[in-house]
Amino acid sequence: MKKPFEVIAIIGKPRDQQAIATHRELYIWLQDQGYKVYIDDRLSEILDDIPSDDFASLIQLGQMADLAIVVGGDGNMLGAARVLSRFDISVIGVNRGNLGFLTDLDPEDFHATLSAVLGGDYIEEERFLLEAEIHRHGQIKSHNAALNEAVLHPGQVARMIEFEVYIDDSFAFSLRADGLIVSTPTGSTAYSLSGGGPILSPSLNAISLVPMFPHTLSSRPLVVDSKRHIKLIVSPDNRGAQEVSCDGQVSLPVSPGDEVHIYQSPNGLKLIHPKDYSYYHVLRNKLGWSSKLF
Repeated sequence: MKKPFEVIAIIGKPRDQQAIATHRELYIWLQDQGYKVYIDDRLSEILDDIPSDDFASLIQLGQMADLAIVVGGDGNMLGAARVLSRFDISVIGVNRGNLGFLTDLDPEDFHATLSAVLGGDYIEEERFLLEAEIHRHGQIKSHNAALNEAVLHPGQVARMIEFEVYIDDSFAFSLRADGLIVSTPTGSTAYSLSGGGPILSPSLNAISLVPMFPHTLSSRPLVVDSKRHIKLIVSPDNRGAQEVSCDGQVSLPVSPGDEVHIYQSPNGLKLIHPKDYSYYHVLRNKLGWSSKLF
């Protein structure tokens, strides 16, 4: 019987010795199970006891591997997702971070769960990404993808900006605020949640627009269909520079008068979970919700 995965990539920039140990343990364990294993080349100097031929760039890993195991927190998963979503590769996470909404496996006891996953006993779901483009004088000046959110905000702290919001070229509203969070369902438990946005089930094809500290009492989060094209026109009267932040990791410079276009990416992340995965269990565990009364 053919295995669902033949070639496995181990990805993630470790922050501490425990994470490094997890990378090494995974590599040795997977090789012992008969898999061809490659490692993120950003770890080549740290894991200097592993053959150099077993290291590859993130793009190469996406091209070669059937499964990527991301070790770290959600930040590592977000960075990997923006690249790996371009390829036909499944992704699962080992939690070496803090919250770990996107990383399911326990680093201290991953063997049995990962064995079941590698044997085909897993849940698969598609998570969509956003594309963010900065338009200036009719030309695209910069762009990037985001799994969680794209955020328009001022380049300086505590400075309001003015902008207009269009949905499918139809004017929706104007806003004077600290910015706007445009979030996927995956990102609805991240920055958007901190800003008062709704929690969206990952299976929803929806995007939330969450104003950041709006200078009005009537402004509320708005949820739209994920196929809608969102356009933000930044007022030419704004002072200083603004930015669009993708997943809090990539910043795109925005000047007064620019247009910001945000829409669903044609690429999706193929995220897999252990068979006993429950999104609502994750919410209860991570957000401290009450357990059952009876």
